[in-house]
Amino acid sequence: MHVAIIMDGNGRWATQRGLPRGAGHVEGAKAVRGVVETAARAGVDTLTLYAFSAANWSRPAGEIAALMKLFGQYLFSETRRCVEQSIRVNVIGRRDRLSENLLRSIDQSERLSAQCSGMHLRIAVDYSAQYSILQAARRAADANPGTEITAGRFDAALDEVDHSLRGAGPVDLLIRTGRERRLSDFLLWECAFAELHFPDCLWPDFDEHCFKQALDDFAGRQRRFGGLTAKGGDPA
Repeated sequence: MHVAIIMDGNGRWATQRGLPRGAGHVEGAKAVRGVVETAARAGVDTLTLYAFSAANWSRPAGEIAALMKLFGQYLFSETRRCVEQSIRVNVIGRRDRLSENLLRSIDQSERLSAQCSGMHLRIAVDYSAQYSILQAARRAADANPGTEITAGRFDAALDEVDHSLRGAGPVDLLIRTGRERRLSDFLLWECAFAELHFPDCLWPDFDEHCFKQALDDFAGRQRRFGGLTAKGGDPA
């Protein structure tokens, strides 16, 4: 099972409490640990977290710097914890606009957890689905000039563009916190048949109970993938 989460609402969570936006990002980082551990215990195969979109570069420079610093600190403090739980860490998205220090942290996290056989944790940083799709289409066309670009070839090209080690497959369940209901340029190709879940909370408040509610909601849905019969053979 592949679960993807748009972690939205950190800034609003802080503003509602009269705190600087940075405080919301710190609390949001704390929420990540609980969700990662809950997902691993629940048997989720792949968990993809939307940490920083390509569109987020338009935010104030101070907030961006704080977010990147927080991300580096998270990798430093949590990678060993992930390794202990056999969770493989992978960062997807562009890397040409990230600092050298952050790139070193990403490389270290991926190397240390490369042999882990449990859940695959993917963190999307400087990520844009539209950019990835365009780059993958160009790569697939260049690699196979004059031949049909199949879904399989496109998937392989997309994995290369996003630095997605050994791939992740389609998203089964997409969760977005923050009381918004849009995809925001996140995993558009992979979410073609994803079930969508929009909890009524901001990301720092998304805890183990909220995550289990999302999984229970997903378990109760009938997935037809465009057909007339639900997955598992139950009549529609």
